[in-house]
Amino acid sequence: MMESRLQRKYEDHLECLVCERRCKIREGMRGACGNYANINGSLYHVGYGKLSYIESRPIEIKPLFHYWPNSTALTYSNYGCNFYCPWCQNHEISFRWPPEVPEVKPSYLIDLAKRRGDHGISASLNEPATNFDFVLEASKLAKDSGLYSMVVTNGYFTLEALRELLNAGTDGYSIDIKGCPEMAERKILPHVNHDIIFRNAREVIEEGGHVEVVYLVVTGANDFESCFNWIVDKHLSLGPDVPLHINRYFPANRWREPETDLKKLLNFRERAMREGINFVYVGNVWDPDLESTFCPKCGKLLIRRRMCRVTHFSLIQEGGKWRCPRCGAEIPMRGKFIQQRGPLSLGSPKPPYRGASSGR
Repeated sequence: MMESRLQRKYEDHLECLVCERRCKIREGMRGACGNYANINGSLYHVGYGKLSYIESRPIEIKPLFHYWPNSTALTYSNYGCNFYCPWCQNHEISFRWPPEVPEVKPSYLIDLAKRRGDHGISASLNEPATNFDFVLEASKLAKDSGLYSMVVTNGYFTLEALRELLNAGTDGYSIDIKGCPEMAERKILPHVNHDIIFRNAREVIEEGGHVEVVYLVVTGANDFESCFNWIVDKHLSLGPDVPLHINRYFPANRWREPETDLKKLLNFRERAMREGINFVYVGNVWDPDLESTFCPKCGKLLIRRRMCRVTHFSLIQEGGKWRCPRCGAEIPMRGKFIQQRGPLSLGSPKPPYRGASSGR
């Protein structure tokens, strides 16, 4: 166990300051995610180093399309979540508190990433906020070792936690937008303040980090017109060049509504682009045309992707900026383009790690 960096002590309880649920935890109890506990009047990260998956995965699967294209990241996850979405694709680990498994050191991840030829590390599959202190240490080691560090997150960190991650070198953020404030009236994730997620996305951008927003369009939950309009308006406040991924939902866990209608996804994409978002992708339909990058100025195909790998890359780099080779328009892109496919190991090193199923 490790004592949490972010806590506030009161006479009869502790307040966890890692995420905006700000759990009030009494002696002997845990917060909502199950990873932070009040032990003898101090907040401990009891899930520290208790990982559920470790494997090399393409950065495009996160999805991040404008960040270190065609690279691979050593992806790791732990247990628990602070949201518990009823449609969670990874509920086997997200809905489970950390079990008694051997602790993994952050340095092990860095050494493994180097041995496998990965270009960075990624906290993913379940919510990284549940593993904050571990992610922070791993990010610092990655930065010192010349590896990038990114997270796939619901974006519900406190500003204190977010700034610590940014200072540690975590500069890539794939942020899942769960919906809009109106969902609370439908009793869907009523504890979530969706404005905070966009506040945090804006903070990352202002501090020099990279953000891509993912809108999983869940049938019967967040697929209605007013919710879409709210998300687009909020997204535009981040800037027109912030990529938006409009992804298809499939039934999972306790949410059994049918998969998202493809016509609705395409309609949302067309409208988002019409509203002024320059890079809009449609995911989970496996159509290369919907996952490819086109110049927003002249329409030239710049990056083609297929099955989470880059098959065509025609951007040119001038003065440290990526540009369209036809018209010279600047294209937002973080990191290097990896010419060769990095090694992908779809297995896992040894028990207790399992090979990952569908997910990020």
